[in-house]
Amino acid sequence: MHRDHTEIAPAVWRALQAYLRAIPPGSLGWYGTDDGDILELDDKGWEVVRQQMLERPWGYSGNASLSESPGGGEVSSGYIFEYEGHPLDTPFGKAPINSVSFTFPTDYLLGNGAAHLRALTLELARELPFNFGYASFAITSSHGMSGAAKWDHVEDLLTRYPGLDLHHGTGFHSILGARALAPAWLTFLGQPLLGQLGGIAALRKVLPFPEVSLLPMDGDRVLITLDDWPDPIDTQEKAIPPQYRALARLMEPFLFRYEGEETELPLYQQDTNRWIRRFLQP
Repeated sequence: MHRDHTEIAPAVWRALQAYLRAIPPGSLGWYGTDDGDILELDDKGWEVVRQQMLERPWGYSGNASLSESPGGGEVSSGYIFEYEGHPLDTPFGKAPINSVSFTFPTDYLLGNGAAHLRALTLELARELPFNFGYASFAITSSHGMSGAAKWDHVEDLLTRYPGLDLHHGTGFHSILGARALAPAWLTFLGQPLLGQLGGIAALRKVLPFPEVSLLPMDGDRVLITLDDWPDPIDTQEKAIPPQYRALARLMEPFLFRYEGEETELPLYQQDTNRWIRRFLQP
């Protein structure tokens, strides 16, 4: 969301309440403090979180990191909420955004179905003035624990399953601006991206696939659904579905890219540029 934190924080807080109503009680049990601790999310903790998001003394930025478990070791968090907000004139970063993410374990999808998760995702997004958003299967970590990942295994999974997202949470908050990341099962487009792509009419023209649906939203926004169910897309079993490639081609000029000669970029930036364009690869 390419907006000031002070403008959107109340809407993000309301979306968090909708997320809490949808998930099992007590699913968020831990929160990150400003000094780097991870503490149990009791009533006092919720007051801290509210202040982190809505009532910081300086008032221009906010953040929250909530999860089912504290992370680390072999413990995984299925439910995670992350928010990071800044003023647009912040000196930190070249193209800042405010970003929010809501994570669900795969069991939630299997137990409730894709139609339920799609409707819930739409509810969470409805009030948010997004430029770009998405929902897909993902490899996740909470509270900065991604450094402990078994990266050889992660890279193997991403190579085989392009329908997986390597979830960065708020990791693009200082550089994304009004650009997009890759297409996904659910792809949300707002302004100016939707206009740059040619609007809903252009989307209908390039996505004439029976699996695809377009849902216009208030505020000149749209939700694109690329299939009935999210698909990790096992490339050892089948080709990348054509609707993913078609949307990626339309979005290509507006996808995020680390700038510079590709061979001179740090390796992680080269990998990120290729990963975002994975649906454009042969």
